[in-house]
Amino acid sequence: MLSFGTATFAGGDRVGSWGNVQVDEARRMVDLALDAGVDFFDTADIYSGGRAEEILGQAVAGRREKVLIGTKANGRTGTGTNDAGSSRHHLTRALEASLQRLDTDYVDVYYLHGFDALTPVDEVLSTLDDFVRSGKVRYIGCSNFSGWQLMKSLSVSERYGWSRHVAHQAFYSLASREFEWELMPLAIDQGIGTVVWSPLSQGRLTGKLRRDAPVPAGSRLAVPGETEASGSRETLYRTIDVLDELVIETGKTIPQLALNWLLSRPTVSSIIFGARDEAQFIENLGAVGWSLDDDQIARLDAASATTPIYPYWHQVVNNSERDPFPTSVTVRSDT
Repeated sequence: MLSFGTATFAGGDRVGSWGNVQVDEARRMVDLALDAGVDFFDTADIYSGGRAEEILGQAVAGRREKVLIGTKANGRTGTGTNDAGSSRHHLTRALEASLQRLDTDYVDVYYLHGFDALTPVDEVLSTLDDFVRSGKVRYIGCSNFSGWQLMKSLSVSERYGWSRHVAHQAFYSLASREFEWELMPLAIDQGIGTVVWSPLSQGRLTGKLRRDAPVPAGSRLAVPGETEASGSRETLYRTIDVLDELVIETGKTIPQLALNWLLSRPTVSSIIFGARDEAQFIENLGAVGWSLDDDQIARLDAASATTPIYPYWHQVVNNSERDPFPTSVTVRSDT
């Protein structure tokens, strides 16, 4: 399933390089999404200082019952002590502010945008459970958690009978497969749906990045992104080489191939895609309705594979019979 992300709405702040979609264009994109069967829209209170939520609220006005909305809180929204994190104080104020900006009385999925190590987990989860019981939130989720953080949260929810995280919004792509090492096995074991953010690795899988070629002027790649720290450039180029081969074989574009590969992965429930404009939006919609064959998936797996860190490489080498990974994993012979 595809979800439409609104980080390109409004522009400004650090997301200005991602896009600058205003109300009229946002409304047109919502029209296109609903016509294509995409009814889940993702946003966050920190996107463009809350303006992205406002624009989304205006774009879906009059058809709230036809859409699903997910938003997030935890990030810093001001300079005060209580303007960040997952305390009861901050989350309560953040939810009310998001509801007002979105012009709705509930959100379908409310995510923690990150883990707050300074607030007791039971305070965080009891607050979220109160939101669900009040009807202001339908389901809760988290984003960018490590394995132990998610598992501890699930354990506390189970202990007290509180609402549990049903989705984990995580960074995952052909350019970065670390998600598979710990978080994917956890999601399989605990029945957590994975909602992928930045499935094109902030522009690295759009076809614009090439070995020994300059970054195109004006592209998102010209602005260093947080995902640059993930994966190696040589592995990325190797993956792009295979994607170029598959473009010829399938007639699809590189972004469509990269998105389609993700849709085939274990635990992936939804992929959040964004767009600077209508043309890019329509291209991304072309990632569904077809499938890569087993051989094509295997070639992409091999090209994008990297040796996992300890203890995962040790588990692959010594315990794959009793504790198999859900996907193929490559371990160098010198490990």
